[in-house]
Amino acid sequence: MSADRKLLRPFCSRTAIMVFKRFVEIGRVAYISFGPHAGKLVAIVDVIDQNRALVDGPCTGVKRQAMPFKCMQLTDYVIKVPHSARQKFVRRAWEKAQVNEKWSQSSWAKKIEARQKRAKMSDFDRYKVMKAKRMRNKIIKHEMMKLQKEAAKK
Repeated sequence: MSADRKLLRPFCSRTAIMVFKRFVEIGRVAYISFGPHAGKLVAIVDVIDQNRALVDGPCTGVKRQAMPFKCMQLTDYVIKVPHSARQKFVRRAWEKAQVNEKWSQSSWAKKIEARQKRAKMSDFDRYKVMKAKRMRNKIIKHEMMKLQKEAAKK
């Protein structure tokens, strides 16, 4: 029986691999995915229990409040603040870490912005996008035909 187990897991090692990189911690910046403050960033100031945290968004207009973890998505950014820090201290740490600038450069923020831009498009804007895609595909098809003809000659 033990020989079978060894065959099933030949590369099993004792070192554990960390699956998650973003943990709930004091100073972790989170994105609010839904609710009245959806789309804004907050910093976790204190953990109340396993379901809620005390959050503060000094530069995003979110007042200090308890918020469930279900409403938040953790980001890669962490600011250095002590446990239950005042709003003034959180603001200073937020600006020092340049969280807003880093967030606006992230691919996550760019995807959200593109999604919002697409949702706000008018019918004429969608028509222009369709025509541009047709033109792009026509150019690509023409260039591919050229390359295929050259490859066939060789």
